[in-house]
Parts: sequence; C-alpha cells; structure tokens
Amino acid sequence: MVKTVTNLGRSGVYDWMIQRVTAYILALYTLFLFGFMLTTDLSYESWSALFGQTWFRIFSLMALVSIGAHAWVGLWTVTTDYIKATAPRFLVQATAGTAMFVYVVWGVQILWGH
Repeated sequence: MVKTVTNLGRSGVYDWMIQRVTAYILALYTLFLFGFMLTTDLSYESWSALFGQTWFRIFSLMALVSIGAHAWVGLWTVTTDYIKATAPRFLVQATAGTAMFVYVVWGVQILWGH
C-alpha cells in the first residue's frame, strides 16, 4: 500500500490541483517569453532589463517553484506506479527530490543573488 506521506499533496485531488495550477503558471511564463522574444530585439541589455524588474523576478520564481512542484507530483506518480519495491523507489524519489531542490535553490540564487 502506498502511503500519502511521500506525495506533495494530501490526496489525489490536491496533487491534481498542484498539477493544474503549476501547468497554467508554466504556460503563461512560456507564452510571455515567446512573446518577448518575438517583439523585442534580443540583446544582453534587453534581457538584463527584463530580469532587472522585480515583477519578472517574482514571475520567474513562481515558474521555478512551479516546475519543481509539477515535476515532483509527476515523478512521484510514475515511481509509485512503476517501481513497486520500496528501496529502489525511495532511491529514485530521493535522487529526484534532491536534484529538484538543488535546482530551485540555484535558481533563487541566480534570480536574487548579486
């Protein structure tokens, strides 16, 4: 029996909501970036100006956290469905969770570091 301790939400409904909300955030972020690239002369100055704005840093942080949460729910679902043995499943989940945590912390450092 799979316990809900290792999933991000409290139940399948919460995991479904996390997937939907994060998917919308990621879609909006992607559409905005495509629009920006199509309508702007891409240069270091234009990217620097975009990422220098607080609202865009917050939007990027939302996208970064969203991709981590979205990936975790998806990987948790796949690993619990296809890796039945506890030890290998834990190893895969721990490795993926650690990698996602490192990427989010690294992204925060890139966005807000000096």
